Amino acid sequence: MRFSTRFAVAVLAGLALPATPALAQDHAGIRYGDIPATAYAVVAEVQARPGKEDALREATLPLVAKVRAEPDNLLYFLQEDRERPGHFIFYEIFATQADFEAHNRTPHVQAWFARLPELAEGPVKAMRMQILNNRP
Repeated sequence: MRFSTRFAVAVLAGLALPATPALAQDHAGIRYGDIPATAYAVVAEVQARPGKEDALREATLPLVAKVRAEPDNLLYFLQEDRERPGHFIFYEIFATQADFEAHNRTPHVQAWFARLPELAEGPVKAMRMQILNNRP
């Protein structure tokens, strides 16, 4: 899958903006330099079916607090495209790939996946990423 430069800039710009107070959570004060080399990142997107934008948003927002509370979640952002309401982007970092796979098996994520056929145009599209930083 190939994501556009515009998409990448939008994701990175979203990370630089202050979080909404209702959704913000300081996850143990982790800093970029503290992210372990074994960390596993995912950038994922899902598009609401026409007319289902609000329903998908309502089904998705509760995931934020639940995923951030998972013990091996290091970072979790949910963003919505300002120009395409109903187009949601997730930026997630877990301690390991196994932790990410375990996250996908949690009851709250499985319940969300079960609702996607009625709410989303197709499945979640995901890019599984390796964290690169300036540490030796």
